[in-house]
Amino acid sequence: MPAPHPALRSRLSAAAPALLGYAAVRAVGLAVLAVAAAATGEDGWHRLTGRWDAVWYARIAEHGYGYTATLPDGARHPDLAFFPLLPALERAVTTVLPVAPGTAGLAVAWAAGLAAAWGIYAVGTEVAGRRAGVLLAVLWGVYPTAFVQSMAYTETLFTAAAAWSLYAVLRGHWIAAGLLCALAGLTRPSAAALIAALGVTAAVTVVRDRRLPARLAAGAALAPLGWLGYVVYVAVREGRPTAYFDVQAAWGNDIDGGVALARFVHAQLTGPTPLAGVGLLAALALLGWVVWLCLRLRPRLPLPVIAYTLGIVAISLVGAAYFGSRPRLIMPAFPLLLPAAAALARRRDRTAALTLTALALASAGYGAFTLLGAGPP
Repeated sequence: MPAPHPALRSRLSAAAPALLGYAAVRAVGLAVLAVAAAATGEDGWHRLTGRWDAVWYARIAEHGYGYTATLPDGARHPDLAFFPLLPALERAVTTVLPVAPGTAGLAVAWAAGLAAAWGIYAVGTEVAGRRAGVLLAVLWGVYPTAFVQSMAYTETLFTAAAAWSLYAVLRGHWIAAGLLCALAGLTRPSAAALIAALGVTAAVTVVRDRRLPARLAAGAALAPLGWLGYVVYVAVREGRPTAYFDVQAAWGNDIDGGVALARFVHAQLTGPTPLAGVGLLAALALLGWVVWLCLRLRPRLPLPVIAYTLGIVAISLVGAAYFGSRPRLIMPAFPLLLPAAAALARRRDRTAALTLTALALASAGYGAFTLLGAGPP
């Protein structure tokens, strides 16, 4: 086997602490899940590969699109709501390895998790220094719903594409950024935030420099092709231009400007457990405070990073999706963790290690509790 290119080997060596730290905290999550599953008689592996959205991706990998689930209340959920990149990769893995699609999805998700951690480290290092970059990658691995990163879901795949796309923009590699954004657009609908971030950055760059470089124009043109291509595919397949949006509405994922969120919080405040509503308001206030800290961070975060972060947060809040999904939907907005990473980078190694250990155990415990209970949000 040929040796890695010297430049790649050097970059991998520099990123090793971030990758090892991320792998370690996710291994803690898996270990706690395994112990909890054994203690309760549950099948922890099945919770990672064969339930919830993972089942839909595996079905698409095996049979292609065309399945619609009919719920007891008559609602219909078409599988066209799920974007094609993960099931395509699952199918590719199953053609070369004797594994089931769910297991293939897990392999893709875990590999993408490392790629995401590397990209997060690269962005963090670019904007806040190497120590903050390492801590940012590890903090993303202990996010409260980080257990989803260990499932056959799209969170790691999307975040990997998004992080490396942002890094490419920061380094001025517009064509690479556009291609990676197109891949993100084949992974999740929230790629709209990344597309917008690249578009805004491209427009500001053109106005500031008073010229339109060919590579910038090409990158900006490539960026929406993945998301737009899938929307067009659904429209052609179903025979109507609004088919993709109709599919999302059938799943309850249409955009309502935050009305569903406001109604849910109001119902909790006026229901039998008003403290739950108070907790939700506190969580939203915390999110707002973290966004504010990101905007005030010095040195100032670059435009594409801020635009992407705000876009992911906005998309996660203005949709009509189930409220419990929102923390998971916000998770790809990894720059929200930059203020914490920057603050922790100023502490001693022992303090940082103890903090990350405590967070890893808390995240692992919550993950095991959720996966072995009602399920992921």
